[in-house]
Amino acid sequence: MTTLPFVLLLLGTAFAYLMNRQAAVSLRKGGAVLHSSPGYHGLFAGLAVVIPVLAITLLWMLLDGAVIDRLVLASLPVEAISSDDKGAASLVLTEIQSLASGRVFGEPEPWKQLAAERLTTLRSTSSTLLIAAILVVSVAIVLFRRARLAPQMRARQGSEKLVHGLMVFCSVVAILTTLGIVSALLFETIKFLNKVPLSEFLFGLNWEPQIPIREDQVAASGAFGWIPVMVGTLVVTVVALTVAVPTGLFAAVYLNEFAHKRFRTIAKPVLEILAGVPTVVYGFFAILVIAPALRRLGTSLGVDVAPNSALAAGVVMGVMLIPFITSFADDAISAVPRSLRDGALALGSTRGEAMTKVLFPAAIPGIVGGVLLAVSRAIGETMIVVMAAGLIARLTLNPLDSVTTVTVQIVTLLIGDTAFDNPKTLAAFALGMMLFLVTLGINILAIRVVHKYREAYD
Repeated sequence: MTTLPFVLLLLGTAFAYLMNRQAAVSLRKGGAVLHSSPGYHGLFAGLAVVIPVLAITLLWMLLDGAVIDRLVLASLPVEAISSDDKGAASLVLTEIQSLASGRVFGEPEPWKQLAAERLTTLRSTSSTLLIAAILVVSVAIVLFRRARLAPQMRARQGSEKLVHGLMVFCSVVAILTTLGIVSALLFETIKFLNKVPLSEFLFGLNWEPQIPIREDQVAASGAFGWIPVMVGTLVVTVVALTVAVPTGLFAAVYLNEFAHKRFRTIAKPVLEILAGVPTVVYGFFAILVIAPALRRLGTSLGVDVAPNSALAAGVVMGVMLIPFITSFADDAISAVPRSLRDGALALGSTRGEAMTKVLFPAAIPGIVGGVLLAVSRAIGETMIVVMAAGLIARLTLNPLDSVTTVTVQIVTLLIGDTAFDNPKTLAAFALGMMLFLVTLGINILAIRVVHKYREAYD
């Protein structure tokens, strides 16, 4: 039933658009002078339908589950659950939902079966009411807009106001979402720093977030110095950029200036496909191909290479970043005016000299911005590092050793049933805040570089 409301919404929007557009065409054929074109009349009617109906649908689906759960819990017998025991109520509600879905284990109590039937009835009623509300509101708006259609109607201005309001709303949602994320990280980070000193977290050289459960537990003292984790992140990132930046830039230069048109038409889609490969596939490639190959190479050279190493993870991550850097660099070079290239060639430069002395320097802001954004992508990567680099935090700059990164530790700390008032769990939020600050600084640096060295052409 989730699909049907959106299908009705699309049908209502399309019907409103076509009906008002056809009505405007009929008015123009009758000799009326329209203020706006028929397409704008149809667009105005379609937007007038889709915006409020979509808002009703999303709000309904957002509140539907919570309201139904409260109604079901309110209908349960008094002796079924305690009014102040939220955990027991949650367990009972989960069992009722399982019964309503057809997953029956054992012989449930009769009152649970009745509650499951009531839950199914309420869900069906809610879906029917939602469909009815969509139909009523859509028909009312369609008829209203059709009745208001007139030659002097400023449909273009009305459409632009609706689109402008929609864009403002989306911008506000994006800003509020960002503020919510930062606030959540900041709140939990403050709770973590109330349990662990800030100096220990920022300047500590050991990362062993093992909190003792019992007083006599051995090897669980806990150490929360984030420097080894950040150093591991930087080592993997440097290896990845060492692979990705030269390869990506050379590929962009070749595709933009020297590649045959037929080869370019084939190579560009292949690079886009490479950019769309899931990171877990890269992780499998790293652990099954790259890591064993590096170990065999190290053995033949007499060098000790860890089974999980920063080099293996960084190399594969660099391969993942190549399409990203190539695309940014190619777009930046293509944005340089053609007249600069033609002028350099007319003055006797070779194609290589025109690229290295004219086109590439002019495209530096876009290229640097793309590289810095690739750095942010590398710092935030998780799956490849989990599978190829390891989980143990070591304070080392040797890429042949096993290291861990900030994102891997965040995932590790949040796995399990540890309470959220435990420093081990809260450490994940502190790491997330530091990762947020680092990536924010990189993005700000990228923006400043682009604005400082950006060239304006007539």
